[in-house]
Amino acid sequence: MIQNLEKRNVHDSRNYHRTQMQKDMIIRQLKDRGCRVTKQRLMLLDIILEEECSCCKEIYYKAIRQDEKIGTATVYRMINTLEEIGAISRKNMYKVACGSGCEAENVCIVEFDDGTVIELSAKKWNQIVRSGLKECGYMQGRELLSVKARPCECSG
Repeated sequence: MIQNLEKRNVHDSRNYHRTQMQKDMIIRQLKDRGCRVTKQRLMLLDIILEEECSCCKEIYYKAIRQDEKIGTATVYRMINTLEEIGAISRKNMYKVACGSGCEAENVCIVEFDDGTVIELSAKKWNQIVRSGLKECGYMQGRELLSVKARPCECSG
């Protein structure tokens, strides 16, 4: 048990140093482009580096818990800037990983050919995926931990 705890502490320490190195490199790139490094930008960078977020809206919801004055435009501008300098790629940014107890709203957007759009909560998304996996015979006594979705490159 002590060895497992030590391994986890070493792993956490490595992740911290890796994340700190990424943060320092990104800050340097922002400064090189003439961007001011504000408290809000640093906070957004911490959120992005510490947690995998599925979209700008999720980053915004996490940010507003820390600074209620932050606006959605600030989040979108920061994401665009980070994408321009190559620090992130929106293609790899999307992740939906929710357990059945997650209370997050609007984690999945579904568009139909008739123009109808529905936004699913994490709980509903999990329920739909679990039902589909069960119907197709994949569950077989197992419990679903999370689902991750990547955006596709197709046009339709």
